[in-house]
Amino acid sequence: MPEFGEGYEESASCGSEIGRFNKQLKQSSHGFFHHLRGVSVIYGDINVLTEKARSYVEDKVDLCRPKNIHICDGSDAENTNLLSLLQKQGTIEPLPKYKNCWLARTNPADTARVESKTFICTEKKTDTIPTPTEGVKGTLGNWMAPQQMDQAVVERFNNCMKNRTMYVIPFSMGPVGSSLSKIGIQITDSPYVVASMRIMTRIGENVAKVMTEDTEFVKCLHSVGTPANGVVEMPSWPCDPERTLIMHKPQNMEIVSYGSGYGGNSLLGKKCFALRIGSTIAKKEGWLAEHMLILGITKNGVKRYIAAAFPSACGKTNLAMMTPTLPGYQVECVGDDIAWMRFDENNQLRAINPENGFFGVAPGTSNSSNPIAMKTIFKNTIFTNVAKTSDGGVYWEGMENDIDENVEITDWRGKPWNRKTSKTPAAHPNSRFCTPASQCPIIDPLWESPEGVPISAILFGGRRPAGVPLITEAKNWKHAVFMGASLRSEATAAAEHKGKVIMHDPFAMRPFFGYNFGHYLDHWLSMEKRTNQLPKVFLVNWFRKSNEGQFLWPGFGENCRVLDWILRRLDNEDCASKTPIGFIPKKNSMNFEGLSDIDFDELFRIDPEFWKQEISSIEKYFHDQVGQDLPQAIEEECKSLKKHFVNC
Repeated sequence: MPEFGEGYEESASCGSEIGRFNKQLKQSSHGFFHHLRGVSVIYGDINVLTEKARSYVEDKVDLCRPKNIHICDGSDAENTNLLSLLQKQGTIEPLPKYKNCWLARTNPADTARVESKTFICTEKKTDTIPTPTEGVKGTLGNWMAPQQMDQAVVERFNNCMKNRTMYVIPFSMGPVGSSLSKIGIQITDSPYVVASMRIMTRIGENVAKVMTEDTEFVKCLHSVGTPANGVVEMPSWPCDPERTLIMHKPQNMEIVSYGSGYGGNSLLGKKCFALRIGSTIAKKEGWLAEHMLILGITKNGVKRYIAAAFPSACGKTNLAMMTPTLPGYQVECVGDDIAWMRFDENNQLRAINPENGFFGVAPGTSNSSNPIAMKTIFKNTIFTNVAKTSDGGVYWEGMENDIDENVEITDWRGKPWNRKTSKTPAAHPNSRFCTPASQCPIIDPLWESPEGVPISAILFGGRRPAGVPLITEAKNWKHAVFMGASLRSEATAAAEHKGKVIMHDPFAMRPFFGYNFGHYLDHWLSMEKRTNQLPKVFLVNWFRKSNEGQFLWPGFGENCRVLDWILRRLDNEDCASKTPIGFIPKKNSMNFEGLSDIDFDELFRIDPEFWKQEISSIEKYFHDQVGQDLPQAIEEECKSLKKHFVNC
C-alpha cells in the first residue's frame, strides 16, 4: 500500500487540478524534496517553521525514524490527496449520498477516551492531583513522574514511525493571530488525524507564518503505534491498545500520545491542549479554559452570550444549536464544547471557541432532537463508527424516522444489522461526526471574533434523574464555585465507564484537569478579586424523571423557556424564590404557554431526604478526593448547606 507522497502521480487520477498542483509543487523554487537528518521532506516547506519548531521536529525525527516527512499546508489539494490515501488504505470509505463525506471504522478496542491511561507529569505529585484520604483511590486525574514519562516515550516511540510518513501540523487553537489564541505543532503518523485536525483546528502555512522565534507553542507528539509483537491487528486502523498512553508535561507545554487513533486521544488540540494544558496556561496567565459551549441568545433584539458546562454526551451540542420554541427568540452557536475566557480591559469576561469544528456524539442526534446539527453535518464530514446504509448514507440510533424501511444497514463493525432483530446498537454509542463549524446554519456572526464574545451567564448541568431542580441560580460567586465543584451526573459513553452510576464530575472537567483540582478551585474563587462584573451562575437539569421513570421536562427546543427565565434574572427581575440550595423560579414565573402536563411542583421539589444524601456524598467526595487542598470557602459552603437540612 503506497504511502502518501509515493503515489503522487497516481493520485492525479483524483482530478486534473490535483495533478497540476503536484507538478507545480515539484517545480517550485524551494524544490519538492528537502532533507532533514537524512529523511526526505516529500511535501511542504520545512522553512515555513521557526527555528525552534524545526528543532522540535528534528528531535522527533531522531526518535521516531519515519520514512518521510510531510509539512502540512492546510490546502484543499492536500486534503483531497490525504482522503484518497485513506480510502486506498481502507481507513475511510466515501458516502455518495452526501457531498464529500466519509465513514471510518476503528479497531473495536479503540473507541473512547482512555482516562485510565491519561497522565499529567509534574515533579511534585501534589501539583497534579490532590492527596486523597489514605486507602481511597484518587479520581481527579493520574500523575506520572517526568522520568517515568521520558522512559515511556523511549519505550514506545523509538523507531515507531518506521516505513511511515511523519506529518507535521502547525495549528492554531482560536482565530489565527488573536491575542486569545494559542499555537501548537502536532506530529503524527496518521493521515486520518491530519484530515480531522484540519476540520477541528486552523492548520497550515497561515498558522506557521504568524509564528516568530518568540512564539511559545504547545508540542504535540502522536503515533498510532505498533504492538510490541509487531502485528497490526487491523491494518486499516493501526493502534496499540495494550500500550496506549496519553501524557502531558505542563511545565514544557508538551503532550505525548501513543497507541490510539481515536478522537480526543489523537486530536491533541482538543481535550489535551484546549483543556489539560490550556488550563495550566490559563492559571498562569489569569484566565479560564473550560469544558463549555458558548451560545448567543437574542430576545426581542437584545443579545447576550452564555457559556455552559455539561459532561460529554449530556446535551452540549443540542443546547448550542437549539431551535427555540418561544417566539421572539433566536439562538446562535459560537461553540459546542470548549470555551477560553478572560477579562478584558473593561473587566468584561470574554470568551472564544478555540476549535474550528464540531466533534459531536452521533447517537441521539436527529431531526427531532437537533435539526440544526442535522443541517450541518452532511457535507465535508468524517463520520466514525456510525452505521452505513445501502443508499450510501449513515445511520445511528435516533435516525429511525429518517431512513426508508427498505434501506439495508451495515453496523459500525461492518456486519449486517436489522432494526427488528439485531440485539446490539447499529452505531457505537460513542460514534462521532467531525464537521466544520462554519457550516452550521446558526453559527454566530462573531464566532471567530479575535476579541471574543461577552459572557453574561455561566451554566452547569448534568444528567440527574432525581432530586435536582430544573434550574437553580447561585446565591453568590462562592456558592457558584461550590455548585461547579459539586456537580454530579450519570456516566456516559464518551469514556470507558459503563452503566448509569451517578459520578462526581466537578465543572464537567473531571477527566480534563491539567493541575490539582483544589488549586483549580482557588483559581476560580480568585476571579471575584479581579472584577465586580462576574457573570451570574446557574445549575440546570433537563433530565429529572418522575417516579414512573418518565422525563418531567421535554428538553431540546423547550429549554429556551429556562434560558428565558435566566435572561430575566440577568435583568434582576423579581421572579425567583430563595431556597437552601439557591434561587429557583417562583410559581407561575416561567413561560409554560403551549406546554401541557408540566408538573412544576415536581420539577422544583426540594426533597430534604434527597439533599441530606446529596450533601453527604459531596462532603465525603471532598474529604476523600480533595482533602487538605479543598479551599476553606468551599468547605464553608458545604457546611452551610448541610446546616439547612440537618434538622429536616
